[in-house]
Parts: sequence; C-alpha cells; structure tokens
Amino acid sequence: MEYFKRLLHLLQTEKEEDRRSYRQLMENMPVTERREVGLSWFPIAIRETEIGRGDYLTVEVERTTHIDISHQLRFGMSAALFSNHDPKTDRLEGVISHISGNKLKISLRVDDLPDWTRNGKLGIDAVFDENSYAEMENALRTAMVVVENRAQGALAQVLTGVRQPHFYKAEINAANIGLNAMQQEAVQKILDAESLAIVHGPPGTGKTTTLVQAVKALYAQEDQQILVTAPSNAAVDLLSERLAAQGLNVVRVGNPARVQESQLALTLDSRMTAHPSFKEIKRLKKQAAEYRDMAQKYKRSFGRDEREQRKALFAEARNLMREVERTEQYIAEAVLSKAQVITATLVGANHYTVRDLQYHTVVIDEAGQALEPACWIPILKAKKLVMAGDHNQLPPTIKSVEAAKEGLGNTLMEKCVALHPEAVVLLEEQYRMHEKIMGFSSQEFYEGKLQAHSSVAQRLLFDADQPLLFIDTAGCAFDEKLEGTSVSNPEEAQFLVQQVVRLVEQLAPFYKPDVFPSIAIIAPYKHQVEILREQVAGAENLQPYAAAINVNTIDSFQGQERDAVFISMTRSNSEQTIGFLSDIRRMNVAMTRARKKLVVVGDSATLSQDPFYADFISYAQERDAYVSAWEFMAY
Repeated sequence: MEYFKRLLHLLQTEKEEDRRSYRQLMENMPVTERREVGLSWFPIAIRETEIGRGDYLTVEVERTTHIDISHQLRFGMSAALFSNHDPKTDRLEGVISHISGNKLKISLRVDDLPDWTRNGKLGIDAVFDENSYAEMENALRTAMVVVENRAQGALAQVLTGVRQPHFYKAEINAANIGLNAMQQEAVQKILDAESLAIVHGPPGTGKTTTLVQAVKALYAQEDQQILVTAPSNAAVDLLSERLAAQGLNVVRVGNPARVQESQLALTLDSRMTAHPSFKEIKRLKKQAAEYRDMAQKYKRSFGRDEREQRKALFAEARNLMREVERTEQYIAEAVLSKAQVITATLVGANHYTVRDLQYHTVVIDEAGQALEPACWIPILKAKKLVMAGDHNQLPPTIKSVEAAKEGLGNTLMEKCVALHPEAVVLLEEQYRMHEKIMGFSSQEFYEGKLQAHSSVAQRLLFDADQPLLFIDTAGCAFDEKLEGTSVSNPEEAQFLVQQVVRLVEQLAPFYKPDVFPSIAIIAPYKHQVEILREQVAGAENLQPYAAAINVNTIDSFQGQERDAVFISMTRSNSEQTIGFLSDIRRMNVAMTRARKKLVVVGDSATLSQDPFYADFISYAQERDAYVSAWEFMAY
C-alpha cells in the first residue's frame, strides 16, 4: 500500500541523516565531550563477566566518576566497550541488556574479553541505533501486507482512512469512578470503541488518571491481557506505577528510567527471579562459569591439545547457557501469562520475551510525541487501539529536514484526530493553571473549550499577585547575539533574572526557603539557557532558594509543572526574524508549565510579526497583564 511505502521511504531518509550526524559527532568529539552530552560513560570499571544469552558474553560495568552527568544510554540500545588508549581499534560492539543507576550490562559476541580490556582507560559509547530502525522498518513492511487483508487488517484500514471506526454501547458504564464528566466520557468512548478511541488531553487535564481508569475498566470488560506503551521510558514508568497502584498485575518489559524499588519490582527481570525455577538457572550459570574459567586457563597455551580442550570447554559452557535460555523463556512465559497489563516502550513491545504475544487492545500514551513508524510495532499486535496525548504539544524529534518537510513529524494521532473526529474526546477541565494563564492556550489550541477547575482558577502565589505578565523589552536595545547557529540575548537574560530576584523578595515574607514555591526559567535556545544559568548562579539573593529554581530548555520541561514560570523569548532583531519560535506547539508547552504565575519577557516589535505572538500580546493587554520593561529599569 502506498501509505506505508511513503512512510518507509521517509523513515529511511531519517535513518540516513541520523546515521550521518551520529558518525560526524562520534568521529570529531573527544571522549570528555561525548561524556558531557550523555553519549559515553568514561571511565568505567569491569565488575563481572558471565556467559549470556546466545553466543554472547555479558559484561557488567560501572562508571566510577562523573556519575552526576545525565546520559542517553538505555536498555536495548547498541553500545560499544572501548579503550581510550586506541579507541578506534580497541573496540567491541554489543547491546545494553540491563541498566540500573551507574551500572550496566553489555552483551558482546565474544568468548572472552581481549587483553586491552585489562589495561584501564575503558569506556562505553552509545552506538547508532540500527535495532530501533530495523524494528520500525519491519513493522511498516508487515503493515503493507496486513492492511490488504480485510479480516486481519481491519484496525490498519481504520487508521489509514480506508474504513470508519464503529462504536457500540458497552455493558460496563464508566460513571462514578472518581472522574469528571469529560474524563468519564473518554473512558466510555474507549469501552464503546470497536477499533479506535482517542483521548485528547491538554496540559493539566488529568490524561494519565483517565487512561489508568480506562485500562482498569477495559480489563474488567475484556478479561484479556492489555499492552500499554509509550515512546519514552519515563512515560512507561509513570503508567506502570499508576496501574499497579490500582491493583492490576503489571509486568514492565525493559528497564525503568527511574531506579526505584517500586519500579524495579514491576519488571519482568525482577518477577522472574522470584520464580521457584530460577534456582536452576543460577545452578546452570555457575556451572557454565566454571567451564569458562577452566577454558581461560588454556589461553596462553598454544598446543593443539590445549586448543581443542579450550574449544570443548567453551562449547560445553554454551550448551549449558542454551539450557539457561530455555528455562528463562519458560519462566518468562509463566510470569507474562499471569499479567493483566504488560507495559513497554513502543520498540520494547517487540522485545524477544513478548515478540509473539497478541492482544485485543493496545494503548499508546504520549501518542502526540510518538513517531508513527514506531507506533505500528504494537499496533500490529492488536484489534483495537487507544491513543492518548496532545498533538498541540511537542512533536517527535526529526533529524532530517527533508523527512520533516515531507511529513514524518505528522503523528498517527494527529492524522486520526483529523480523519475520525467521532473517535476523539477532548478533556476540557484542567487542574494545573490559573484561568488567566490557561486562557490564551485554550483560545489558540483548544477552541476556547478549556475550563479551570475551581481549585486552581484563582490560585495565586500571594494575595494581589498578577498571575500573568508580558514584559515588553521593545526599545531597550536588548539585541540578540548570533554565533553560528547559536542565539542568545545576554541583556534580556540579565533583566529576566532581576525579575526573578524581585519575585523571590516578594515571596520571602510568605514562605520559608525549604518550602518555597518552585520556579522555572525557560528559554527556547540552549545558549540562552547557559547564560541564564550563569546569571542565576551569580545572583546572591537567589542562592538561599536555589533548590526551588530550575533553568532549562522548553523540551526538558515537557510533562512537568512549576508554581511560577519565566520565559526568555530571546529573539530581538531589526529583521523581525523569530526562527524556530514559529513552532508554536513548543511555546504552548512552555506557557502551560505554570500553575500560579507566568512571566513572558520578549521584544514585541520582533515577536508581533507572527500572528500567534501578536495574539498573545493582545491577550495580555486585554487583561492588564502587559507592561513595558522600562517600568522595571529602576529596580
């Protein structure tokens, strides 16, 4: 089918660009920089080795310094063990089979570690992720075939617009389960749907709460295992925890991003260790390790008999590990068969332990951020799909400009909302923002339908505070600086931090430093974030409240909220160019992080050339929330 051929072509374009930029990055960046951007662990120490699944050696390593640096290494990713003495030659590629805190296990296709691993200066590099692309490509090729089959491809035909979704009145009623009217309607829509239901959850509307209750009701309705997925580990973790708290038997496939006991206890690995047959696995592994240790004694003996003996010992160890695999598969199947809900990332839904499982219903959360080819991995395992998310917030990250232009960034959720509005329920009541903060987002993105719940509608940091403020820097000569592709505005950053100091001093009489309102300082550009961090670090009056203040990019605040949010718009130029500020979904995320106060600092002369920002400035003026920066200059 042309639909999937086009998607496959766009995905392959993206893969080539991703691979090219990855190679360029890794070839030109020293290990210290790779470590800083989260692509490497260095230095590391080898803690343990054991024979792993298949013909792999599993090596457990631990990073010994720089443990506070966040990183991008994840379960299932390709990675390489290297020596920095000669990183291009002394290098072994494998797959991360477990990651927890500052330890990870990497599976390498070798019998034994080479000598260079004993000479120190070892590290782990992320390697270009061929596996995820292969899974997505395979899913699209399978979907091409499935969609042509009228019986098997009914869901795929609905999702591609060939069929319309149908609804029938479910026997289970969604009323009286502690949800508001629209949340109940969303659960009912999910129960009534034959093939497709969509929960459109704007910021603060309780999308996750709704989805958890929907999964609980679905299980009661179908009495069949449900697969719950999301594009990120963090989203899967949240759902796993919340579903388990509802009394459902949840098994999490893969490693959680947050290393907490409550999370680890839900994992398939953890459940397997509690199985009575797991003792047999330990015994077989111990025996295999003994054979391997014996084989290594022959390493430096080069006689024919010794070589044959070494070979035989390794073969025996591998045979034992095949028995381990069979036992592990038996235990995994026993654990999974009892699960009411299986949770995984989109790609993790095809992990070898669950690859062959089929479900009646699959749920995709954060579908507004999910790359469509990745969604087809779990979709092909189901007859019914529930999507939840908000396509008016951050889209998936696309590296290829060409693929983005051609539509790879258009999510399946976005397409289905347009194709099948009858399948969509918009959650209209939000529990996060003051109504003045919410109002602009509601007007621009949600047809003015959002309502602030009475518990938050008038909530302020202190009596008579202004919940919304646009501070106009036009005419202040706060001109942006352009260095290559990096944009910053040091004067605006300094001014904004002065406003944070001003707010902190206003709040000080009402709050103690240890229970101080949380404050986010957000900028759309990384260089501006760096400058803002320096300014905050240099502001003495802010130091007692440092724990309450967070400075970062818009993307890093997705899914979070703060009591007060300050946004540095950064752009100020005579050409009235706003660059990627024109991605208004990103600004929707920034503005809707605030609970009680939102302060936007920017140059109206530059911003107002875009209708969205012109509307925002008008919205602020109509609510007496517009003020010129000149009024604060004496501060």
